[in-house]
Amino acid sequence: MKNIMKYKGYWAEIKYSDEDECFCGAIEGLKNTSISFEGNTVQELKKDFKDAIDFYLEDCETNNEIPEKQCKGSLNVRLGVELHNKAKMKSIEKNISINELIKNAVIAYLETNKSRN
Repeated sequence: MKNIMKYKGYWAEIKYSDEDECFCGAIEGLKNTSISFEGNTVQELKKDFKDAIDFYLEDCETNNEIPEKQCKGSLNVRLGVELHNKAKMKSIEKNISINELIKNAVIAYLETNKSRN
């Protein structure tokens, strides 16, 4: 299981740097911003993580900028020709868009695997 920290709608995977002998992380998925943090203890790591996000959000507010989000709500999924055709046919059978079919499949997967996380 991966170690993920969450705060104010942002998340990051936590790693350990053997070279620096500390825990570290970075908010992934932001195109115009880099937010990283570190700590020698879990408490320091959590504090630096929250402080980094708070600083970013305050800076955006000061500069009248909209904070970036890690996920935009849309993505490009490469299924391969065979799976794409099967998904399209199933969406036609169900009278829904292929987007709705894939969305429903992700929801079902996440619900089925809830207890494993």
